[in-house]
Amino acid sequence: MMAKILFAPKQPDAVVDIARSMTPPGFELVVVDPGTPEFYKEATDAEYYLGLARQMGGEFFRSAPKLKLVQLLSAGYDRVDVEAARKAKVPVANNGGANAIAVSEHAILLMLAVLKRLVSFHNDVVAGKWRPSIADPPVYEMSGRTLGIVGLGNIGKKVARRAAAFDMRVQYYDIARLSEDQEDALGVRFVLFTELLRTSDIVSLHVPLDDTTRNLIGARELAMMKKSAVIINTCRGPVIDESALYKALKDRQIAAAGLDVMVEEPPSPNHPLFTLPNVTLTPHSAGPTWENWTARFRNGFDNIERVAAGRAPKWVIPELQA
Repeated sequence: MMAKILFAPKQPDAVVDIARSMTPPGFELVVVDPGTPEFYKEATDAEYYLGLARQMGGEFFRSAPKLKLVQLLSAGYDRVDVEAARKAKVPVANNGGANAIAVSEHAILLMLAVLKRLVSFHNDVVAGKWRPSIADPPVYEMSGRTLGIVGLGNIGKKVARRAAAFDMRVQYYDIARLSEDQEDALGVRFVLFTELLRTSDIVSLHVPLDDTTRNLIGARELAMMKKSAVIINTCRGPVIDESALYKALKDRQIAAAGLDVMVEEPPSPNHPLFTLPNVTLTPHSAGPTWENWTARFRNGFDNIERVAAGRAPKWVIPELQA
């Protein structure tokens, strides 16, 4: 009898085709939408969950008594009820940096979009305004600017490498510091968190969302930053206090922000940040690319096969590591 893998939520047919083509022999892939009666029915004899993080609480784990692994296709796991997973004794694994290239590219995209006024220039052209003032507000270069990376994991390291190609000076803060040799190889230097905020031209956030990083950037931290500074967030919305960010941007306490994530997703249509000209927004789209679906599934199925063979899974989230 084949072991059942519950795959959710439903994805476009082309993505499902990739998943089915990569499903290892001896496993059955069942595609369902989370929270539906069909989902809970299929969960009763499912041994593995493969998919994106959704609201996965006690009801989910109680409905899946045979579950051996929750294997996410993303890095983030803030929608998973960690305590419910611990109580059910089910490991939860994220995806081993499969989207690191995509997110790092997107972070650079947002930096360029903000510094080059991409959105406002596009809107000007569409409105029939050809070559409006490029001096107010100014357009800036990336070269020579100091980039401060908060969180130097898989994504942060790739951001550092890409920033080096723009001749940026790169500094970082992380609770786990690299060795001097590793810093030299990557071309980065460690600074204290407050030092990073005070001295960076661009601050790019690459941390997981947990109790220590929620509202990591608030009014106090924003007040430390340069008036010309830009903040980039491609990790999780609640890492920034949005009310404090709105005030700092409105009062020109900092220059601009590029955000791929928000506290409430999707945000309300009348969100205050929508009224500001110095904010560039994308809809939590940094991670998924056509190329990395294959990498995500490869990592996921590899981990499922590890567990099926009696070995410990890789990439178990820190809260559930023994």
